[in-house]
Amino acid sequence: MIDVNKAIIVRLKKAGEVFEVLVDCEKAIDFKSGKLEDISEVLASERIYKDVKKGDKASENEMEKIFGTSDFKEVAEKIIKKGEMHVTAEHKAKLREEKKKKLIELIHRNAIDSKTGLPHPVNRIEAAMDEAKVHIDEFKNAEAQMEDILEKLRSIIPIKFVKKTIEIKIPAQYTGNVYRIIKQFGDISKENWGNDGSLTVQIEIPGGLQEEFFDKLNGLTHGEVESRIVKEN
Repeated sequence: MIDVNKAIIVRLKKAGEVFEVLVDCEKAIDFKSGKLEDISEVLASERIYKDVKKGDKASENEMEKIFGTSDFKEVAEKIIKKGEMHVTAEHKAKLREEKKKKLIELIHRNAIDSKTGLPHPVNRIEAAMDEAKVHIDEFKNAEAQMEDILEKLRSIIPIKFVKKTIEIKIPAQYTGNVYRIIKQFGDISKENWGNDGSLTVQIEIPGGLQEEFFDKLNGLTHGEVESRIVKEN
C-alpha cells in the first residue's frame, strides 16, 4: 500500500455526486494508460471518499446507485480511469523535481556522448536540461517524455541512446561473485563454461553503464577479467 502522506487525490464527478480516492501519482498514470494492471499497487487507502480532506466516506448504497456496484476496487478503477488528479502547487513542484531526477538517471544509464562514446555525468545532463529549458510534465510517464527531451538536449550536448553487447571471460576463482553482479547490469545472451572452470558470457547493457560495469568487474577480479565490445546498437 502507498504511503498516504505521499498520495494525491483523484476526483470524479458523476450524476451530481463527487467521489475521491487516494493514489500514487505515477502508478495511477500507468494504470490509466494500461501499463499497470494491479490496482492494489496504485491505491493509498482502501476507501472511496466523498471528501478526502474531511474524511467523509462514500456509502455502499451511494456507490451501488452511481456505479452499479459497491465493490471498492471496481469503483476505484472507474474513478482513476475517468477522474482528475488534484494536487497543490507545492506537491506539483515536488513531483516535477522527482520526475526530473528520474529522467536524469535514465539518461545517465542509457545514453553516451556521441563523440567520445563515454557516459555523460549526471551534473552535465542536469545543466543541459536547464540550459535547454526542458519542460517536465509531472503527470506524464518518464519514458514517454524521453524522446522530446533528448531532441532538446542534442542542441546542447552530443548525446545518443545505445546498448552494448560485451563479451567477458571470468577466471574460475571469481565466477560466483561476478556472475551475480553481471546479471544486475543487463541481459545475458550467451554463456559458456570452460574446462578450467572459467566462464565466458555475452551481456547486453545500457551504454551509459559501461564504465561502471568495467570498474565493478575489475574490482571483483583484481583486473584479471578479459572483456571486449562485440556490438553497439
